[in-house]
Amino acid sequence: MKHLPFCVLLAALFLAVASVSAEDIVTASQYFGEVADHYSQINDYEGTIAITTSKETMRGTIYFKTPSLLRVDFTSPPDQVIAFDGQTLTVYIPGYNAILQQASADKPGAGSASLASREGLKMLKRNYTVAFETSPVPQSLDGAAGETAVRLVLGRSSAAEGFRTIKLYVTPDTKLIRRIEGWTIAGDKLTFDFTGIKTNVGIPASRFVYDSPASANVYNNFLFKSDN
Repeated sequence: MKHLPFCVLLAALFLAVASVSAEDIVTASQYFGEVADHYSQINDYEGTIAITTSKETMRGTIYFKTPSLLRVDFTSPPDQVIAFDGQTLTVYIPGYNAILQQASADKPGAGSASLASREGLKMLKRNYTVAFETSPVPQSLDGAAGETAVRLVLGRSSAAEGFRTIKLYVTPDTKLIRRIEGWTIAGDKLTFDFTGIKTNVGIPASRFVYDSPASANVYNNFLFKSDN
């Protein structure tokens, strides 16, 4: 059999490419929307979180309940707690025997970890632009052997946002956020790793009410002055 002319092979290649319809091409905005749609079906979740800064890595168990209830019971530093019950943000620092509290009736205040939620993703959609870091193809996840993630890069469109740039690493088969990386205006980097996440497990609201030690020193309104 004679070899096919090059022009025939080229035409076949173009035909194959043309057979991929526009509906099969997912934009970053569409993919972000799919992730947001998945989180809209999640009422609560629990799992393990690691928070890494330039100085340390903190680890613990995270509990979240829509719309913004959040609690982290740390194992490192041991016994440290962050809790937001919808009204008050409480941070217990056992090393200083101190409780930091912030009344917040209309501000989530639960920290960057709450970006991994339906409300957090709504906020990101309003205030950030979305793009793939390179492509919609999942890439290897640094520091996590055998794991891959779709990488989204978000740039702020409002000067009021605390993070200049955010990267979301999404596990392709579950559409759950595996990692969040955020760069502040000052250039500091914070990383939030989520593992072992279990969704819609029926976490009661009482889980987010922290019963702080009576002997601890309480410091109110440590973030901003309360309007109350």
